[in-house]
Amino acid sequence: MTSQAQEKAKHEEKHYPRFRTIARIEHAILLVSFTVLSITGLPQKYALQNWAVWMINAMGGIEFVRIIHRWAAFLLVTGSIYHLFTSAFRLYVKRERMRIMLRKQDLFDLIQTVKYNLGFTADAPKMPKFNFGEKIEYWAVVWGTAIMAITGFVLWNPIAATAFLPGQFIPAAKAAHGGEALLAVLSIVIWHFYNVLIKHRNFSIFTGKLSHHQMEEEHALELERLEQGGDPWPGLSLEVRRRRLRIFFAVGVIVGGLMLAIVIWAFTFEQTAIETIPRVTREVFVPLSTPSP
Repeated sequence: MTSQAQEKAKHEEKHYPRFRTIARIEHAILLVSFTVLSITGLPQKYALQNWAVWMINAMGGIEFVRIIHRWAAFLLVTGSIYHLFTSAFRLYVKRERMRIMLRKQDLFDLIQTVKYNLGFTADAPKMPKFNFGEKIEYWAVVWGTAIMAITGFVLWNPIAATAFLPGQFIPAAKAAHGGEALLAVLSIVIWHFYNVLIKHRNFSIFTGKLSHHQMEEEHALELERLEQGGDPWPGLSLEVRRRRLRIFFAVGVIVGGLMLAIVIWAFTFEQTAIETIPRVTREVFVPLSTPSP
């Protein structure tokens, strides 16, 4: 084997850190909750279709499907809060740069990618840790989760929602909830599955690592930084982190407890239409039954 081939084989065996364990846990929560929500939600959206009727019956009936759907929604919202706190920890305690934010360079990378795909340039742009497509997908998930959580609560508690919102919000929430759900499923199946699992065979969200070849193709700029000795997750020194951690923990306990209480209330509070009818007392006359002769 030549030295060039040995060097190539060495690079192929080398892997670079891509996702921390905490990010992989967050993805697992999102994967499970989104899958269950899709399986139990789409049949409710298309409840009059034969396939939807079959799926609902196969899963134990509409009431059971609704219960499972709500538990999956609880898991999604809880996972979102968990993600907020881990992001706040990285930003405040470790002072990591928020590399998932869209920047002006992403627009230039997009233009360069289009030119490369059309054959107008020979060189593809060198991408950072998160390229423009991954950033757009991330913020689409953030936006979609917020829409689904708000409209889902309105549909779950229409009586409570219309106490401070006009009645027109109920059908509007139904349309937004179902439309956003369908858009999310299609984007995951068509865009995410293809780009990550089929096109690039990228399983780093499960393994936490990415090979040298994949880094070179998808995140060449990040690869150069790591090979120059850069920290995969640059931040402050350990001593400074400890001081910030005490403040973060104190505030986090209060804010986290409050947010958890709100979520539990939102998922356990339910006012039905019959409870809105004023209670009245009426005397009821029941004639005595006449014994048979």
